[in-house]
Amino acid sequence: MKIMIFNGSLENGPHATSHKVIVPLKKKLEAAGISPVVFNLADADIPLLDFSHKETPVSVKNMVTTFRECDAHIWLTPMYHGSMTGAMKNCLDWLEISAKEPIPYLTNKVVGMICWADGVQAMQGINAMDSVAKALRAWVMPYSIPMVRGEISVSKDDDTLTEDYSKKLDIMVDLIAAGSPVSKIPGV
Repeated sequence: MKIMIFNGSLENGPHATSHKVIVPLKKKLEAAGISPVVFNLADADIPLLDFSHKETPVSVKNMVTTFRECDAHIWLTPMYHGSMTGAMKNCLDWLEISAKEPIPYLTNKVVGMICWADGVQAMQGINAMDSVAKALRAWVMPYSIPMVRGEISVSKDDDTLTEDYSKKLDIMVDLIAAGSPVSKIPGV
């Protein structure tokens, strides 16, 4: 099983919040026998959505292929003004190039969601991702993880997750490892 970890943050490096979440998440997935595929938006070179060009950019084609080949996804982003990052939404909008495929977009993929904010409003970012995932015909896990950015690590200089957030990642990984309930529906 391959799980896409879609990092919708543009911050990069070992002290970035996304890094503090992705490193233990990858380890937990690998321990469960799952192959994580990390898509870092900051490294992807995805242009703004523009269908006026004759040819779809290679970086976009590669991204869409990777998104569609993974069995399930975990999306994570900082909350920006009540939503996900604009760059993350732009990537998801590019999935439109799969619209005429026999199985378009992210049809029947299960998506888990993680969002962090400086306060307690991270659920708003999850709600925004939820709307987009459903529009892309994905199934959103009923379990998501809103995070308070200042409470993710044991200390400001430490990359170790707090016990609370570590346990929440364990639950998400256990649910993803259990397999997609969608695949158990006859005819799907």
